[in-house]
Amino acid sequence: MAPSATAEIVAPVSKVEVAAQPEKHVHGAEDKTPLEAISHGPLIQPGIPVFSSHAEHRRHILIHTAAVFRDFARKGFTEGMSGHISVRDPEFPNYIWMNPLGRHFGLMTAGDLICLDVFSGKVVGGNKTKTANAAGFFIHSEIHKARPDVHAVCHAHTIAGRAWSAFGTGLDMLNQDICNLYNSIAVYKSYGGIVFAEEEGRNIARALGEKNKVAILLNHGLLSTGSTVDEAGFLFGLLDRGCAMQLQVEAARAGNPALVRHVISDEEAAYNFKMASEKNALYAEAQPDIEYEMEMAGPGVIERGVENMTIDHGL
Repeated sequence: MAPSATAEIVAPVSKVEVAAQPEKHVHGAEDKTPLEAISHGPLIQPGIPVFSSHAEHRRHILIHTAAVFRDFARKGFTEGMSGHISVRDPEFPNYIWMNPLGRHFGLMTAGDLICLDVFSGKVVGGNKTKTANAAGFFIHSEIHKARPDVHAVCHAHTIAGRAWSAFGTGLDMLNQDICNLYNSIAVYKSYGGIVFAEEEGRNIARALGEKNKVAILLNHGLLSTGSTVDEAGFLFGLLDRGCAMQLQVEAARAGNPALVRHVISDEEAAYNFKMASEKNALYAEAQPDIEYEMEMAGPGVIERGVENMTIDHGL
């Protein structure tokens, strides 16, 4: 007789749900300046230099402005006669230095720059053989008048900037780098044509607001500001790359709706902004590109004519 079958009894295993613990982020460096935090070792990365005279400071500004123009050319921020950078004179706050109309960014030297009075529009120094860009003056002068804290303004018509500007909206904090612009991106949601009047310049300055660092101009392009021309130039490039990345992310999501965007939280974005968007840190961020342009141009090229860049005190 066959042995009886014995049923195998398997005890049920209870599943215990363990809630996922949120990761704890320890930022550190709360007691350090941004440049102290990023510098490893006994040496600290230098920030904005200090000058013994206005003349020495002016020389530095004009050379660095020309280098920023050349950097813009290398990055493709050119479009015919469009685009301009202004920087406030260190001695006379109502005077700004700007590029001449029609001079290619990639050929800019310190001796090309024109000094203008923001209130009267008169040429008060610098290069008097070329004309300034009228539209550029109306935009930049109004920003400099409205924002005493702004020492430099950059504006150009880039591909990504113009493409994203068509939507009339800002940027999401999609990556660590764009957090340098957290809560400081203005959007000018009206297009008023080529700026040939002070009023449109005032509208753009009003849209920029009291604290924003950059602006997206509807159907137009991008604008950045800074406490130095180095900072303004770096932030302009960051804003343009941010527009390009946002376009790519939106296109990827449109092609695959299952993709989920992850936007950086306000808390983390604010910390990144605090540690990376300080004026000395942003000045330092710009120096690799500045130094590259100086080296590529060769000794004395970008500086050419700087000794002739004087202010006409009699005007």
